[in-house]
Amino acid sequence: MALPVDIEALDKAFSGIGVDEKSLISILTNSNEEHKISLRKGSSKLFIEDENGFERWDQSSIKILKHQFNRFRDAVVLSLLHPWERDARLIEKAIRKGPKHYNVIVEVACTRSSDQLLGARKAYHSLFHHSIEEHLTHIKGRERKLLVALVSAYRYEGTGVNEDVAKSEAQILYEAINNGDKNKLLDHEDAIMILATRSKQHLQALYRHYSQSYGKTLAQDLEGEGILKDTVECLCTPQTYFTRVLEAAVKEDADEESKRALTRVIVTQKEQLVQEGFVPNKIQDILLGLYKDFLLASIASGDIK
Repeated sequence: MALPVDIEALDKAFSGIGVDEKSLISILTNSNEEHKISLRKGSSKLFIEDENGFERWDQSSIKILKHQFNRFRDAVVLSLLHPWERDARLIEKAIRKGPKHYNVIVEVACTRSSDQLLGARKAYHSLFHHSIEEHLTHIKGRERKLLVALVSAYRYEGTGVNEDVAKSEAQILYEAINNGDKNKLLDHEDAIMILATRSKQHLQALYRHYSQSYGKTLAQDLEGEGILKDTVECLCTPQTYFTRVLEAAVKEDADEESKRALTRVIVTQKEQLVQEGFVPNKIQDILLGLYKDFLLASIASGDIK
């Protein structure tokens, strides 16, 4: 018969993000059949008894468990891929999966350097025999114009900023947001031009002028505006965006896509996280097993090859 401590250890091995493989090996390899029967009866999260008294796994719980086992694999694969291929595949998957995933396209387009984004576009040609822009034309929503403009950008990366222009364009965005219909922002030609073509240094100056002139940040004014807010944060305050994504991933009620973002952000942005002073203990208590070891080691290295 399984001891309560073994049942508790089994449940705990599945209770975070990832799986505690060492505990599973210890428990299961030292269990005879009678012991495993007790484990199944005691582990109500994984096994149920049907109307015929037959003991079987709970399909929804096993599906979740498969996701948990796959996290380490996904992190390793994402880490091994050439960054251009990795980003091309992330964008293609986001296009295919639809509007709830368009933030991934924004994330790649707005947080990579100009050469890195150009490399991802070249990789996309090789992998999918079309351009990113061509595949984005299949999007029916109003996000298409902004997304095409963002992935097509090759931003200036020098330090020069015209403060007068930045302040003027902060006013353009303020008036577009506050004097019109927010739902039409994705069709606002000047807003898209500013967000898609200006250097990050220029946009960060614009962001500063916006806050100084209007008493709130541009991101605050875009609260609830989906990819527009994501775009502004990725370009102007990436640390705010990544903190928001990581915090959403470790919430108790986080959905599967939010949890997957944890892998994507840490593996692809570990250098940025280290530069911004990200503290691993924000996530380490909820991670488990090899997945935990891999992600924490990735943050510790802070070295994207």
